[in-house]
Amino acid sequence: MNWYLKVLRQYADFNGRSRRTEFWMFVIINIIIAAIAAFVDRLFGITFNCGGDFAYAPQDMFGPIHGLYMLIMLIPTLAVTVRRLHDTSRSGWMILVALIPVVGGIWLLILMLIEGTPGENKYGFNPKELV
Repeated sequence: MNWYLKVLRQYADFNGRSRRTEFWMFVIINIIIAAIAAFVDRLFGITFNCGGDFAYAPQDMFGPIHGLYMLIMLIPTLAVTVRRLHDTSRSGWMILVALIPVVGGIWLLILMLIEGTPGENKYGFNPKELV
């Protein structure tokens, strides 16, 4: 939970570097909280009817609580992703690679999984060496 709170304290901080542990712990906790928010929406019957026929999910899966949570978490998620890219000595603009269908998402996932650059790089000190 401390990793999640650390990301929230750095809400819109796109500078510096983030360790893999910080990034992935934030992602896991974020997914759990988003799932709980979606469950609460369904529990109270306040989900949105998206229309269309989805074979893989109910039409009314998400509601205002989940939507508000995801909107609030957009900036910290982008910030921690950019800092994670910085840890691998890549520009934060590399996040845009995710816009390339299929391949972009896979490439960004690989970048999030690889170890950061040892020592200091142009984005700052290695946070792993402080621990």
